[in-house]
Amino acid sequence: MSALLRKCRDMYIVGGTIKTMLGEEIENGIIRIRDGKIAELGRADKVEVKPKQGEEVLQVPGAIVMPGLIESHCHMGITEEKKGMEGDDCNETVNPITPYLRAIDAINSMDAAFDDAVRAGITAAMIGPGSSNVVGGQFALVKTKGRRIDDIIVKAPAAMKVAFGENPKVNYSGQGKSPSTRMAVAAMLRKELTEAKEYLDRKENAEKQGEAFEEVFEKECWAPVFRKEIPLKAHVHRVDDIFTAIRIAREFDLKMTLDHCSEGHLIVEELAKEGFPTIVGPDLASRSKIEVQNMAFKTVGVLNQAGLMTAITTDHPVSLIQSLPLCAGMAVKAGLEMGEGYKAITLYPAIICGVDDRMGSLAVGKDADIAIFDGNPMEVFTNTLYTIIDGEIVYCAEGERT
Repeated sequence: MSALLRKCRDMYIVGGTIKTMLGEEIENGIIRIRDGKIAELGRADKVEVKPKQGEEVLQVPGAIVMPGLIESHCHMGITEEKKGMEGDDCNETVNPITPYLRAIDAINSMDAAFDDAVRAGITAAMIGPGSSNVVGGQFALVKTKGRRIDDIIVKAPAAMKVAFGENPKVNYSGQGKSPSTRMAVAAMLRKELTEAKEYLDRKENAEKQGEAFEEVFEKECWAPVFRKEIPLKAHVHRVDDIFTAIRIAREFDLKMTLDHCSEGHLIVEELAKEGFPTIVGPDLASRSKIEVQNMAFKTVGVLNQAGLMTAITTDHPVSLIQSLPLCAGMAVKAGLEMGEGYKAITLYPAIICGVDDRMGSLAVGKDADIAIFDGNPMEVFTNTLYTIIDGEIVYCAEGERT
């Protein structure tokens, strides 16, 4: 094992069944990694293994070799485990409109949950503010291994968090100020979007005219949203909140993901017509509030079968990050097709989060983010054998890297 404890971004992975998530499954496969990227992929009997000095050869007969898992919505490192208020930076609960907050300024990559994620084969996570505010701030997509957050960022900002329903109502009605109704939540979001659009239009006109323009920090953060480079990330559980989010996204012509979407199975025909991607969960958690009373593992399969791109989330720490593959297994048990279960924690979150050019599937040129299991990861007794990020073994079942 001493060879495996060296930092190395060049290696061969030989044997096992490669699940590319792109419609191809390769028995007795081989993956060649060069400088942290996938350089070659195919059948082991078709590729000659000639390792150069310093290159690893990882023999994994009988294993499942697949893209690293991706958590599409969580608060890992922002709501830290075992640290109480001192480690909770998830919600700025004094102002309901905070689009200028950036997740990267609060993510502690030394949080124990990052280690749990790596051990579960999770190589990337979408992390951001919670749902106490109408507008919570900017999410970031990061890799799950690294001491410095700046070194593991894949995309930031990656989405703008907005929240409907119970959470912003409960937080601000308790303070005796708006929003205390769903009407106020929607109105405050519309007002903010209107002001941001007017600001960005004024800036664009000034630039066209060659005129000076004083930038406003609180509004600049909306530019990638209105350019459709990133989506609104809408916290919605109940049917009425889902429809309100869609109504507002259509009014302002914005991209959006429907996160949680707990009652999505009740309106699947309407959602299929609208076509917004969905991120479902945390179905492993308890029905702890009114708006999640219809939460069920069947929702993922119902939406998927209707043609909606659907990913699965743990919403860590609502349910633990390492339970992500098990949540997919529960969705399969409730009706999701097995192959779609694999994609719901790999390819689909990559597409939804806008990083499928780098991860979510195994193909030449993509990041060598790979999870290797001794069986189906959606089954409870399956073990992670190796987790590889950017071509480096960051977890090995027989001994971890230092």
